[in-house]
Amino acid sequence: MAQQEDVFKKIVSHAKEYGFVFQSSEIYDGLAAVYDYGQNGVELKNNIKRYWWDAMTLLHENIVGIDSAIFMHPTIWKASGHVDAFNDPLIDNRDSKKRYRADVLIEEEIAKIDDKIEKEVAKARKRFGESFDEALFRQTNPRVAENVEKREKLHERFAKAMNDNNLEELRQIIIDCEIACPVSGTRNWTEVRQFNLMFRTEMGSTADGAMTVYLRPETAQGIFVNYLNVQKTGRMRLPFGIAQIGKAFRNEIVARQFIFRMREFEQMEMQFFVRPGQELQWFEYWKQWRLSWHKALGLGDTKYRFHDHDKLAHYANAATDIEFEMPFGFKEVEGIHSRTNFDLSQHEKFSGKNIKYFDPELNESYTPYVIETSIGVDRMFLSVLCSSYEEQKLEGGDTRVVLHLPAALAPVKCAVMPLVKKDGLPEKAREIVDDLKFDFATRYDEKDSIGKRYRRQDAIGTPYCITVDHQTLEDGTVTLRERDSMEQTRVNVADLHKLIHDRVSLTSLLRKLA
Repeated sequence: MAQQEDVFKKIVSHAKEYGFVFQSSEIYDGLAAVYDYGQNGVELKNNIKRYWWDAMTLLHENIVGIDSAIFMHPTIWKASGHVDAFNDPLIDNRDSKKRYRADVLIEEEIAKIDDKIEKEVAKARKRFGESFDEALFRQTNPRVAENVEKREKLHERFAKAMNDNNLEELRQIIIDCEIACPVSGTRNWTEVRQFNLMFRTEMGSTADGAMTVYLRPETAQGIFVNYLNVQKTGRMRLPFGIAQIGKAFRNEIVARQFIFRMREFEQMEMQFFVRPGQELQWFEYWKQWRLSWHKALGLGDTKYRFHDHDKLAHYANAATDIEFEMPFGFKEVEGIHSRTNFDLSQHEKFSGKNIKYFDPELNESYTPYVIETSIGVDRMFLSVLCSSYEEQKLEGGDTRVVLHLPAALAPVKCAVMPLVKKDGLPEKAREIVDDLKFDFATRYDEKDSIGKRYRRQDAIGTPYCITVDHQTLEDGTVTLRERDSMEQTRVNVADLHKLIHDRVSLTSLLRKLA
């Protein structure tokens, strides 16, 4: 675990050094849990958003997009339940004065037991080799059985406390499990309290006449209050979906792990409207389709898993997370929820307006049920960054830091480099840049040795480097160097556009899903 934490620190440092992520307001000593995306970070982030948007809107004829306002009528948040129920259970350690989410402390304790089980299995696998029967070992090994029983009892108790919203029981679990504060090492805990996560502000010119409004904690409600506008103007028939990418804001008290949990973040959400009774089959469909979207990036199929919710939100009848293996463990990057007809029914009730859907096939009106897919752009960014980072030892004792970013997401697709800054090579290199730049993010680089330039591009994840040398002027060929294998091949300048396009375009990713 300590080794993984060291790797994570290196990734955070790399993100700053190479223009991916900066601490917000850094020259004023920063603002906690708020970050800015640098010149390479914003390109990677935009490419992730484009991949999601195109996968949703181009590959599905019945999904369209909107962009709703951040400020919305405050009654929307009353109707959605956020004013009364959008809370985190928080607990303080009296010695360190640090505040933690009680549920996260218990989840981490469960994860420790899981680690113990997996270590026992791994040791046995190494000891018995090919003859190892893992299923039998899990059933018969007394240490594994003891930990499995311990885990199940803790998990059952935790799930019940969360579903009952029993704050005293959450604290008692922390006491009984002897969970200590990571900072002070003591178990001197306060009571567990609920804390609402919404930011509030005022809209209006005077204090007396101002209206209290909220910064939206999710983008979904902007879709719900507009669903009938989209349905009627787009002549949509159920089932259909509405996609949106936008900022959301949560006053996270326990914000940590770099950009994993921030106060200002970006979401990619799609709400899929279906007939009542068909929601669970669509829930299964979207579970699998969203997982295939992630896996198409080639970050490693074993890095993903589903995690079904122990406590369902007040609006859901099914919910699961797609978790990704970060350096600090498996963490949620996307949620798929069957939200029933809760949101639309609430907005109809609180607004007093009829927002039912008229089904021409059934010749009746009803409130649609909704399947939600919700993914954090920043968490997705972090998962791509973490899984791509590698410190490689090369032949001859040399080393390099390389980002194995999926080519379609890379901030820079190709870098063009004249071997030397004379003999007409820079001019020829510029000519190639001017041809490629209309379709690909292309960099020109002539500073330092060719080896140092390769390393610079490796560090930001550029898939291809194109070197212009004296032979280029003679026969119109260049050296095309591939990032991951470092293989160099001689190709015609005339073929560059097609070669690069075939390997770095979003189309190649989308075809895997089509």
